[in-house]
Amino acid sequence: MNSGRFPEKSYSRGMVYRFRKELFFQSLAILGGLFLLVFSYLPMFGIVMAFQNYNPSIGFVHSKFVGLHHFKDLFNDEAFWIAARNTVVLSSLKFVLGFFCPLIFALLLNELKDNFFKKFVQTSSYLPNFISWVIAGGMIIIFVSAASDGVLNPILIKLGWIKEAIPFLSYPGYYVAIALLSDIWKVTGFGAIIFLAAIAGIDHEVYEASIVDGASRFQRIYKITVPMIKDTIVVVLILGIGNLLGGGLGSSNFNQAYILGNPLNMGVSDVLDTYILRMGLQLGQFSFSAAAGLLLSVISMVLIYVANWTVRKINGDAIF
Repeated sequence: MNSGRFPEKSYSRGMVYRFRKELFFQSLAILGGLFLLVFSYLPMFGIVMAFQNYNPSIGFVHSKFVGLHHFKDLFNDEAFWIAARNTVVLSSLKFVLGFFCPLIFALLLNELKDNFFKKFVQTSSYLPNFISWVIAGGMIIIFVSAASDGVLNPILIKLGWIKEAIPFLSYPGYYVAIALLSDIWKVTGFGAIIFLAAIAGIDHEVYEASIVDGASRFQRIYKITVPMIKDTIVVVLILGIGNLLGGGLGSSNFNQAYILGNPLNMGVSDVLDTYILRMGLQLGQFSFSAAAGLLLSVISMVLIYVANWTVRKINGDAIF
């Protein structure tokens, strides 16, 4: 709206002039908007499938509307509750470890004085993040395999801790430990980048002044570093809670369960993402699967709002 200070024509010309002047950046913004529209917003119309007996041969328009029927079936399905329990347990553990491990790792890395060793450790810790779960899963399967080409079993037998090879992925009890350890291995280094970037923005004169005052390293971490990266910690925390049911920040329950899961450990490895895939694509229950996916998305959205609200109440500041 024109404020009345400038003529309407001049205001419009100013808009056109600014657009032409920033044509490159405006083009990037438009492309980004189109990408979101095509790949994020248009597919959301598929949500209607959750309220229909969807038949691919007749499409959305002619499929029968059944309301909340699939949601009722979902809540009466025992396999759904098992998958939900596994998702909550695994995701909660991954979230706690995936949040604190990168933070502690970044704080410790910041205390290293040898720049060469520091960069070596940093680079080494990033690498697992760039290995796809397909390759990483294959490496983990070989590592814990009970076959002759396994790595862990021969070591444990040599140390005398076990007498014969253990097929770790065949036991549900071991699956949780393997999932958590492999998750920490993949996300810790890369997750620490955000905290290291925030730490790099702290004025070094603050540290020098604290050293003159006799502050120990722990006191500098506790009283300077952590309070000064508080906003970054809050952002990471909220983003992590937003993807809590997906495995936490930077993690993936689906990839892990799909690659490391098998019928023997399915009691603990089957999560909501694999449940949705199985019901939708493998069993052809598209509407039932869509209802489960919609429920998962709604819960994730509620978690984001609750986390944001909680942080605002505690900290007085939040993302939105």
